Amino acid sequence: MKKYAFLVFLFFAGLIASAINPHDYFTWILEVFPAMIGFLVLVFTFKRFRFTYLTYVFILLHCWILFIGGHYTYALVPAFNWVKEVFHQSRNNYDKVGHFFQGFVPAMITREIFIRLDVIKKKGWMPFLTIAVCGLISLLYELLEWLVSISSGAAGDSFLGTQGDVWDTQSDMLFAIIGASCMLIFMSGLQDKVISGMARKLS
Repeated sequence: MKKYAFLVFLFFAGLIASAINPHDYFTWILEVFPAMIGFLVLVFTFKRFRFTYLTYVFILLHCWILFIGGHYTYALVPAFNWVKEVFHQSRNNYDKVGHFFQGFVPAMITREIFIRLDVIKKKGWMPFLTIAVCGLISLLYELLEWLVSISSGAAGDSFLGTQGDVWDTQSDMLFAIIGASCMLIFMSGLQDKVISGMARKLS
């Protein structure tokens, strides 16, 4: 249990560091809220359905990406301002990292649930349905950003984070799909081994 406690410690360390003098607290709350909700869900379901440690590690990594975006806002993350200048980009692209992981990590979660709960009988459908779930999650998040923006006006602009790009919503969803696809291509084998190892320990 110590290794799980360590992940919890790292989660709260990141959350607290993120909350110290952020760009603005309204944006911070909006950006880190999904991580806090996710944490509560994982805590309450821990005894009923414990994910592999590999999945928890990547969930934590995704949370830290949210914490950084919440602290600076996605348009102002310093390291990606440097990248913008060096590579002569038109915008700060840290949000694309966030949306990549918005596909990558949910793909890990979805695929593990599909496998361990034997949700899909015909395994050939698993890649398509995993990507479909991740695409839906991305779509719902973009709708949430839109609703917050139109309801809060200028205060929600940092959360929306289009940076003047009229195709930002579409590219965000594309990066989520790319993230989910990369997870399936590069991590499926490792995830299968980890899930098999967990099954042997529980048997």
